[in-house]
Amino acid sequence: SPWLESPVQKCPSLAGAVRADVVIIGGGFTGLSAALSLREAGVDVALVEKDFCGMGASGRNAGHLTPTIGKDFPTMVKTLGKERAVEFARFADRAVRYTEAMIQKLGVDCEYLPTGNIVTGLHPRHRKPLAEGAELAAKLGVELAFLDEAEVRRRNLPGHVRFGMIEKAGGHLHPGKYVMALRQAAIGAGVRIFEDSAVTRIEDSGSPVVVHTAKGSVSADKLVVATNGYTPATLGRMRSKVFPVRVTLFRTQVLTDEQWRRIGWDGREALYTAHEVMENYRPQGDGRISGGSKNVQYGYGSTLTTGYLPEVFAQWHEVFVQRFPEIPDVKIESFWGGWLGLTLDFLPIHQANARGTVFYGIGYNGHGIAQGTYAGPMLADQVLGRPNPEVELFRRRMFPLPPEPLRWMVVKGLLSSLYRIDRKVDADIAQGNI
Repeated sequence: SPWLESPVQKCPSLAGAVRADVVIIGGGFTGLSAALSLREAGVDVALVEKDFCGMGASGRNAGHLTPTIGKDFPTMVKTLGKERAVEFARFADRAVRYTEAMIQKLGVDCEYLPTGNIVTGLHPRHRKPLAEGAELAAKLGVELAFLDEAEVRRRNLPGHVRFGMIEKAGGHLHPGKYVMALRQAAIGAGVRIFEDSAVTRIEDSGSPVVVHTAKGSVSADKLVVATNGYTPATLGRMRSKVFPVRVTLFRTQVLTDEQWRRIGWDGREALYTAHEVMENYRPQGDGRISGGSKNVQYGYGSTLTTGYLPEVFAQWHEVFVQRFPEIPDVKIESFWGGWLGLTLDFLPIHQANARGTVFYGIGYNGHGIAQGTYAGPMLADQVLGRPNPEVELFRRRMFPLPPEPLRWMVVKGLLSSLYRIDRKVDADIAQGNI
């Protein structure tokens, strides 16, 4: 990821036997936020991270701070009912506000622009779900609004945007600067962080819980698992509830003032398309455009798939020229990628084991900046036995993912059907049949 480099001074690797009140596995948004919340309550926290804090999805993502939750708002209304869908939408807004407050509290310049995020319609088939979704949201008091063609022109959005729906809360930021600020805050708060400390085994059948690495162990009363999409592959846990998919991201060379003038995009809003498997785009503070998603990979057995995908990189070169024909002279400079933690109902997992000793905050479905950060106080309250209505909101019956090879067939079949829809849309756009 171009967002961050290895810290000049890493935290030490775990060596020997260590004792703490709480041990956290995973040094991303969730783990660091939970550690900070627990330290505020005077809890002794040890955090183990297999690389360095932020190296995973927290330091690789697209940088959209968004209140998106579930597949989309209209789908949640259909599957959960209006009242519950609104509760989740308002939760997602609160997650964004909490993250904004965290950025301010940290005093970090992570290039945050509170522009909102626009779901962009590129094809007539995108209009009905966006317009009806925005209309329903407005009636229910959710902060979404439809942008018709006139409003899109007024905002001078890039030419591929025909209409859209704006999520008013949130915007976009530099995820590397943000997660590194969380890391520094945790160190300053007295969290004992152990980097380059991959977990090899967990003992949680009794008390205390013991987390083992190659050279040491941490014994604690409670364990917090904050490894999101890495959880099945690296810990062998939650295989039936969360599965990792890899997404590819890119950034362009720095654009000139003239190139920016040709695009427009005066408000520098974050954009993601209304495709079934969306594309995302946003301006960077250094004058580049970054983006990604669209083509995702699932590895058989929930393995972490390879990131070197020349055919995907070639596809992105073609797609970028199609979306931004105003700047055919701008080249994609680099690619990177990472793994999302997906769930069948597109909602995150906030749950504990039956003994109340292991707590999970995972499965953000690509929206982890806000929801992962907000999971921090939610996990802290669970660990401390304090009531938290946000945690209660996510108590639900979860249907398990099928075992392999059925899981691979289901995921591949689902992706294939979604890609067929998107290919038809993209073909119509390329041929001018819209």
